[in-house]
Amino acid sequence: MSSNFPLTHEELVKLTEKFPTPFYIYDEKAIRENMRYFTKAFSIFPEFREYYAVKACPNPYILKILAEEGCGTDCSSLPELMLSKMVGLKGDFVMFTSNETPASEYKYAQAEGDIINLDDITHIDFLKESLGKLPETICFRYNPGQAKHGCNSIIGKPEEAKYGLTREQMIEAYRICKENGVKKFGLHTMVASNELNPDFFVDTAKLVFELVLEVKEKTGVKISFVDLGGGVGIPYREDQKKVDLEYVARKIHELYESLIVPAGLDPMRICFECGRPITGPYGWLVTKAIHEKHIYREYIGTDSCMADLMRPGMYGAYHELTVSGKENAPKDHVYDVVGSLCENCDKFAVQRPLPKIDRGDILIIHDAGAHGRAMGFNYNGKLRAGELLLRENGEVIQIRRRETIDDLFATLDLEVVKNFK
Repeated sequence: MSSNFPLTHEELVKLTEKFPTPFYIYDEKAIRENMRYFTKAFSIFPEFREYYAVKACPNPYILKILAEEGCGTDCSSLPELMLSKMVGLKGDFVMFTSNETPASEYKYAQAEGDIINLDDITHIDFLKESLGKLPETICFRYNPGQAKHGCNSIIGKPEEAKYGLTREQMIEAYRICKENGVKKFGLHTMVASNELNPDFFVDTAKLVFELVLEVKEKTGVKISFVDLGGGVGIPYREDQKKVDLEYVARKIHELYESLIVPAGLDPMRICFECGRPITGPYGWLVTKAIHEKHIYREYIGTDSCMADLMRPGMYGAYHELTVSGKENAPKDHVYDVVGSLCENCDKFAVQRPLPKIDRGDILIIHDAGAHGRAMGFNYNGKLRAGELLLRENGEVIQIRRRETIDDLFATLDLEVVKNFK
């Protein structure tokens, strides 16, 4: 479970008077400190860069905070590339890791000088046709297939994933690009999601480093940077342990010294593209209890729903839930805490021991700072929550307003509807 919620009960009550629930709130100070910890852990490498996964929390205020801390962005779509540009990031600070990508998006990335990370060997010709020539820098995404074991259920088995090139294709892809004048090369893989075993990431680095050596041996290509992906988990439950990034960095550095340095590839930039461990623990969904229901189970109905936070309903994911002002009260009631979506999986908590909840109580759903608001949707015509930022000076500002009915209907031509027969 994440660090404590940064506002007192009295402060939160006052905040809800200005910004009605539901809303997301993020802690700027905690995010900055966490990014500094991440950077410091990997500062033992000659070069290191974290590319924040924009999909985790695509808000330019959050991205600007991270950019000020030296972070780049990992993007998978044109809007994410545009968000990066909004906060002044481009070139080597933007990794475009997309799949099934239209030519127009490659053109935009190339115009900004962003790193293009190709997902398939056939995309080499597609990219060349789209741009007229290949860019000077190219990265390829590696799918290790059965060579990588122990992947968790969220991301699945690599051999069943749609992403990346096989080992044999990687070798051929670098050879082709070298012959086509590409000057700088990267190698990327992503084989984990919400993984808490630190040795998993060390094993991934070994796999990648060995491929770097094979690429050099068979093609003469020297890899300039490796992106070891993301997938670092956070302890959603109280009994789970945070990943020790200093341990991970130290163990990967040992591999770097034993494999990369002797091969004459030093300095080679080490990169990650984490989202969840950067902002996840420092964002909360705040909602209010507005109904109670007593049938076969005890239910608490909130003014939020799965449209604001889909992870519990979609994955059965666990998020700690506290009742503001009742943090120290005995958890002597068992509830399903639910939303108003017309789906039975719309539950934030299932059979959860909690203090007695009364209508009007404010509920805080923890660890929602990544893959929370970003995964929202409008099914049932639901309007997604807004986002607030707790500044370092204690001020709270709105960084995204709540959606309105006008937003929902904005893509409809209502004048045509009036005359439609």
